[in-house]
Amino acid sequence: MKVSYHGHSVVQVEHEGTNIIIDPFISGNELCDLNADEVKADVILLTHGHNDHVGDTFDIAKKNDALVVAPFELATYLGNNGLNAHPMHIGGAHEFDFGRVKLTQAFHGSSYNEEDGTIVYTGMPAGILLTIDGKTIYHMGDTGLFSDMKLIGDLNDIDLAFVPIGDNFTMGPDDAKLASEWIKAKKVVPIHYDTFPVIKQDPQAFSDSLKAGIGLVMKPGEDIIL
Repeated sequence: MKVSYHGHSVVQVEHEGTNIIIDPFISGNELCDLNADEVKADVILLTHGHNDHVGDTFDIAKKNDALVVAPFELATYLGNNGLNAHPMHIGGAHEFDFGRVKLTQAFHGSSYNEEDGTIVYTGMPAGILLTIDGKTIYHMGDTGLFSDMKLIGDLNDIDLAFVPIGDNFTMGPDDAKLASEWIKAKKVVPIHYDTFPVIKQDPQAFSDSLKAGIGLVMKPGEDIIL
């Protein structure tokens, strides 16, 4: 399984011919190395409805006839706008052909700003536990620190975690360090930083603050094999 990072919170997973993309904020994201018109995706996983996470979902899903998996209200909104959307909710899991998805809590907001300025409420934000062939990836989405991260770490054998460190809108480096300890992931990749001036951070300093061998700073376009 190949897992790649593409700036902000964009993550791609490729396994046995299936292409999955998480929170595809590509257009307007200066840190992203992808071209939305060229993205191949069978599945799009969304953590919440903010535009810097939904991103290019509409165009990518329509061009690829992709399945979009999202929290209920967001999935309903996307489905009402012509996409093939599978709704889920926090604590729920579902076995798909490509693997198992379970949504976790995330303490944040969730709404989508339409082009005319209309703000659409899109339900609760979530984190994503994605398990494929016995390997588990935890994409935290946008979240603050919460103590049930300990429980998530106790109940899941997490191979790779994507943890927001930007502060202001999400956890900052100190809280993200504690979160990383609680979830007990084998590898932790910092995300959601540097995209905007208010979330400027030093990802290497965060990575170095973790237990030796745990932190992994991935530049946009870099990948690892699980």
